[in-house]
Amino acid sequence: METMRAVVLTGHGDLEKLEFREDVPVPSPAAGEALIEVHACGMNNTDVNIRTGWYDGGWGGNVTFPRIQGADPIGRVVAVGESVDPNLVGQRALVDAWLRSPDGALDKAGYLGSERDGGYAEFVTVPAANTYPIETDLSDVELASFPCSYATAEHMLHRPNVRSDHWVLVTGASGGVGGALVQLAKRRGANVVAVTSESKMSAVGAIGADVVLDREVSDLDQAVLDATGGVDVFADVVGGALFAGLFETIRRGGHYTTSGAIAGPIVPLDLRTLYLRDLTMHGATVLPPEVFANLVGYIERGEISPIVAGTFPLEEMKKAQEAFTKKEHVGKLVIEVTK
Repeated sequence: METMRAVVLTGHGDLEKLEFREDVPVPSPAAGEALIEVHACGMNNTDVNIRTGWYDGGWGGNVTFPRIQGADPIGRVVAVGESVDPNLVGQRALVDAWLRSPDGALDKAGYLGSERDGGYAEFVTVPAANTYPIETDLSDVELASFPCSYATAEHMLHRPNVRSDHWVLVTGASGGVGGALVQLAKRRGANVVAVTSESKMSAVGAIGADVVLDREVSDLDQAVLDATGGVDVFADVVGGALFAGLFETIRRGGHYTTSGAIAGPIVPLDLRTLYLRDLTMHGATVLPPEVFANLVGYIERGEISPIVAGTFPLEEMKKAQEAFTKKEHVGKLVIEVTK
């Protein structure tokens, strides 16, 4: 097989920059790489942010075109390059999307679907070190819902060392990362207060949140304080207008951890709250490899569950991104690549 089906991003812009093609050359694995036949690939905010140029020269600003996006491929290894264990061939595998430099420098890290072609295609090459064989009865679609969202969420909880005596505040709790934060915090034994829209409160409660609050309620920060007495960790993927009030709910010695800003990246911060309460702020982007390895273990042991909101075939990528940006779903949307 010399060519494959793929969705190619041709530049920054609107949905017309996404082109479904059937004549894209199948890549070959170089030394140290594996070739994966992709069965499914999860969707993420990163896809939209890179397409629209939202990162504005920050991470994701070095993408070149044409580019195949998709950070969450799941499939089977069908070939390997030199210096790779041949026993990897035939194994079902998840992929850690972070492309780390040998020296571990964060400023040299790249991302699958950004600095190199990703999983919105029938085949993808990835570093063998990023290829994680997995044994589970979960479907390909279910597995594709995990990598980016759950690895991001686990990194957000790993940095402040969330533990069983903590209250964790989660914003955007109905989304991929938000739902993962709820599950993974509960896995650590923590108490979770989740913020979402009124229509999604029941679904978020079913994920496991101890307290679910409507983001439109008046005095939301007071509602959080009434429920918790103050949170130990504020895990935020929203930012925007809710940030300032909710930041004030963090108790002395607590933590703020973030990996997104879907409601707006520019927020007011009262520095007196930060220093007088001895708070720590964490940006969580490039995760340590052990975080992804731990995630694979959680999946195999059944300690976390997939939350799949819906699927789209590869050729309907534009429709899928339209649905994704409306944010009417709970959990993850997944692209089914294999016909």
